[in-house]
Amino acid sequence: MVEEQACCAVSVSSPPDAAGPWSCSGVVLSRSPGLVLCQGAIFTPFLRDGPAAWAQPHALLPDALQPHLHILVLQPPPWTPTPALCLDALMLARGPASSLQQHKARLLALVPCDAFRQALRQAFGSAEQWRFGGEAAGDDPRALHWFAWLRVPGLDSTGGGWTARVGAGCLRKGEGLLACGSPFGTLCPDLFLNTLSRGVVSNLAGEENALILTDARCLPGTEGGGAFLPSPAGSRLVAVIAASFCWKGAEWVGLTLLCSLAAILHSSASVLDEAGIAMPPALGRVAAVQAGVGQDPLAWAALVECGAAWGSGVLLAPRLLLTCRHVVEAGGPLRVTPAPGPGRAATILRGRVVFATEESSPFDVAVVELEESVPGFVPPRLADTFLAGEEVSVVGFGALGRACGPSVTAGVLSAVVVVAGRPVMLQTTCAVHGGSSGGPLISSRSGRLLGIVASNTRDTGVGATYPHLNFCVPITVLQPPIARYHHTGDPSAFTTLNRAGEGVRAAWRLQRQPGPPSKL
Repeated sequence: MVEEQACCAVSVSSPPDAAGPWSCSGVVLSRSPGLVLCQGAIFTPFLRDGPAAWAQPHALLPDALQPHLHILVLQPPPWTPTPALCLDALMLARGPASSLQQHKARLLALVPCDAFRQALRQAFGSAEQWRFGGEAAGDDPRALHWFAWLRVPGLDSTGGGWTARVGAGCLRKGEGLLACGSPFGTLCPDLFLNTLSRGVVSNLAGEENALILTDARCLPGTEGGGAFLPSPAGSRLVAVIAASFCWKGAEWVGLTLLCSLAAILHSSASVLDEAGIAMPPALGRVAAVQAGVGQDPLAWAALVECGAAWGSGVLLAPRLLLTCRHVVEAGGPLRVTPAPGPGRAATILRGRVVFATEESSPFDVAVVELEESVPGFVPPRLADTFLAGEEVSVVGFGALGRACGPSVTAGVLSAVVVVAGRPVMLQTTCAVHGGSSGGPLISSRSGRLLGIVASNTRDTGVGATYPHLNFCVPITVLQPPIARYHHTGDPSAFTTLNRAGEGVRAAWRLQRQPGPPSKL
């Protein structure tokens, strides 16, 4: 595959001091000449001036490193697909470690990407205790926006050229990405070299989308690997993995942090010019035809703020919004910010809670009427059936809040919990974070609204939060009272949500009946 041949693993060591090896993933940007781009943080132990060198704004040249470093680039052997690929041939494509290609490399420069650094400040507030982890040496946050250019003569090929790439400015939230990297770096390349993970663009920030978040699941060691935009004409490299793990406080967010390749190339222009390296222009992109004209799931989501609390909501009508009771239960002024869209700027609207379920109700739901209509709003189509295993997505303001607008995560409808013949709970594998509550759950197949997010999962025994196991209220539970409320304008239409039976209550308590109290 294009992605596997365009990626590699990088190892750095200092034999005289037995330091290292430190390793990460990388991308082969050119074979004429052979160039590899990887994360700069693996060079932290080898900086003459120590980690303080990351604080400077200019590129670091090879003399900033300790002498006698050994830099190796590992690549899979060349592989030519055949019309009928048997299992044995597939095994040979992964092959034993002895079949891997190893090339000596030298550092051209360590380059800071200023656009990415500024986007980090925009997206991640310092007061919120964001941390980014991986396999790279030191995990120094000052190194997060640094990238290393390696010259690899062994990759030179007269018939080779630059890896096909595309600018990140064309990306849209929710569209597919394919990440390629080597978990654990060079620890066990015969098993893990250039493994693939599929996800979507979850959020974007900075100039020309310099910062990208994806829900593609990457592991430590994949830093420096590539993120590709699939295309019928062939995948195109769009970004580089900067951090495989993100934490907000003690909560693992379950998203991967990417830096736009175009932003890195812009920051590296002078370094490449001095090395006599000319870059061809990036390929253009043919605009995709959007299915379902007028249906924009991002436009259904809204940021809901109530005093110091905040969460998400889903708009059902120009002035009607659903969210979770726990988002608005603090009282105080209620502010609703619909997601911006084409021809619609982000505007804060006031609202009032016309109904909220009782705390004893299994359905954590609140209904909000807005003082003004959302201009140009097209209401969602509501689902009437649910298919376990179907692809779904969640839109909400989890984790990043208002900094970058709503985030999108994708997964599958992992379970439909039925009580007395009625769906009463939907489970999904989408990554859901604090602040996602109340956001819409959408079918990727039909584009219909399936329900609203109520919670993810927390194990009270070990204190762990699991973003990829979460629970949603089915829209079929809410649709009858919504219809009655539209017809009568009487909020008492929603009181049926407080009268759920014991089977429904047990399901939402996440426990069997009879049985001990659930630890979830």
